[in-house]
Amino acid sequence: MVKKLEMLPAKDVDLSSVKYEHEVVKAPHLTGFVFRFFVRILELPLIGPAIMTHLKKDNKIDQLLRHTVIPEGPMFKPEYPPRETEPGVVVLDEDGSPASRVESALKCLPQYDPSKSWEDSSLPFRYWKIRDYAHAYRSGKVTPSMVAERIISVIEENCRIKPPAPLLISFDAAEVRKQAAASTQRFEAGNPLSILDGIFITIKDDIDLYPHPSKGASTWMHEVRTVKEDAVCVSRLRSCGVIFVGKANMHEFGMGTTGNNPNYGTTRNPHAPDRYTGGSSSGPAAIVASGICSAALGTDGGGSVRIPSSLCGVVGLKSNYGRTSMQGSLCDSGTVEIIGPIASSVEDIMLVYAAMLGASPENRISLRPSPPCLPALSLDDSDILGSLRIGKYTAWFNDVHSTEVSDKCEDALNLLTKAHGCEIIEIVIPELHEMRTAHVVSIGSECLSSINADCEDGKGVKSTYDTRTSMVLFRSFTAADYIAAQRIRRRIMHYHMEIFKKVDIIVTPTTGMTAPKIPPSALQSGETDMQTTAYLMRFIIAGNLLGLPAISVPVGYDKSGLPIGLQVIGRPWAEATILRIASAVERLCGESKKRPLQYHDVLRTN
Repeated sequence: MVKKLEMLPAKDVDLSSVKYEHEVVKAPHLTGFVFRFFVRILELPLIGPAIMTHLKKDNKIDQLLRHTVIPEGPMFKPEYPPRETEPGVVVLDEDGSPASRVESALKCLPQYDPSKSWEDSSLPFRYWKIRDYAHAYRSGKVTPSMVAERIISVIEENCRIKPPAPLLISFDAAEVRKQAAASTQRFEAGNPLSILDGIFITIKDDIDLYPHPSKGASTWMHEVRTVKEDAVCVSRLRSCGVIFVGKANMHEFGMGTTGNNPNYGTTRNPHAPDRYTGGSSSGPAAIVASGICSAALGTDGGGSVRIPSSLCGVVGLKSNYGRTSMQGSLCDSGTVEIIGPIASSVEDIMLVYAAMLGASPENRISLRPSPPCLPALSLDDSDILGSLRIGKYTAWFNDVHSTEVSDKCEDALNLLTKAHGCEIIEIVIPELHEMRTAHVVSIGSECLSSINADCEDGKGVKSTYDTRTSMVLFRSFTAADYIAAQRIRRRIMHYHMEIFKKVDIIVTPTTGMTAPKIPPSALQSGETDMQTTAYLMRFIIAGNLLGLPAISVPVGYDKSGLPIGLQVIGRPWAEATILRIASAVERLCGESKKRPLQYHDVLRTN
């Protein structure tokens, strides 16, 4: 007889009695022939379900979902209380033109003279900002067409690497030249569309970019789904003059955290080519970190923007759920995923975010989002920074693979408090294991729903082995499991809303480890490594399950020179607050930025 457990209502839980528990994932790490054999066994009737039941029992998943009474009602989409107004912000017109929002964002940025950076070649390594490109174009030092030729050369050279490690899955040099020529003509006529005119951006392969197909890095999705127009966020960027380089590589269907892709080749980390970029937005993060593009768009349903941004040493923003339209993406009807920008600096994130934001009509009705805002960094914000209360759950913060990660993040916090007087407040977040389980059931069920009909129609066997492993797990969840997960979701939301009565933000390392090594045996068939996944996803779940805004900003490197990111999680709809903190951290930690091993200066073409 199964023992039934009963949870206390979340409002009655005594937080002072909560003890942190290290997550131990019990699952084999498999690659090569053994992995392929395991997947085939897993897909067999009777035997496969028996193995999956055993694995779920070992990880106490069924105990939570099927043998526990959860008193809260289910929450199928994030629901938020009324939100306080953020101080020192500029409100953006959600219904205005993307170019006008970018102009408003530009006025938020601190004073900067691009000509000094251009003329002083003795400066330490730094990424070129969007404002640097705009200055170079407007002063006639270079044209978008000249930059396009350099980018095309780099991309074509990258395609010849053996073994393949492509940054892009879909690329058309003629299309890039056409866009660049149009931008060049606008600058010659003195009529650029915005400061984003002539800026090169790449788009993750699960977001529509016409006329490229959207494969989700699979070998078959384009056969069953035709791209007829740009995704909404892409269309908004295009109206600002952005030049799109192509469709970036990714972990197939976003079902992985490393970026491994046997279909097209695994993108390598620009700081260490023998290591993963992180996923699933592997190509977008790598192409920004290597200097080829100023920014990229990724999707984030389980850390897929923040994880690779952290591992590659760039900035990744996961906006509040519903802040940007998902129309035109492969996962356009989920409840955990957003489309978010990746860039080399916080200010470039702000410019791209301003152009692409805008809730869908249905989310405006159901979520009632507050007006989008950006921090006025052009003004003295020291008083605002000094008044911010930073929440830190120390036991969780320090639960990392190497103390180099937590130490470097701790150093960044110390710099922040010393420079601005922010207050660090110790917090406790209950039921972290339950939150992770609710997330995997939620995102897994949504992934299954989006591609199940095609998989049942025979396409599933064309997927990678790790995708097939995930699909077996997702199919094992029942409707009752899904309801239980949404009950847990409401509990976790209650805890976080109580925490945000005491603090303004929550800080953690972005990932629990730096970039893991790529096993050579995983390149051909992929791998399953849940222990690595657990470390990479340790701190990112609240942003997705609860839809909270979060950002990853680089704070330094480990002893091997691998980047480390700090994550800032904000209250509902509080993108301005997390951008302000991220900008302050960037100013304090950005001086020691290292040039990646694979870096291309595409602006100084001479």
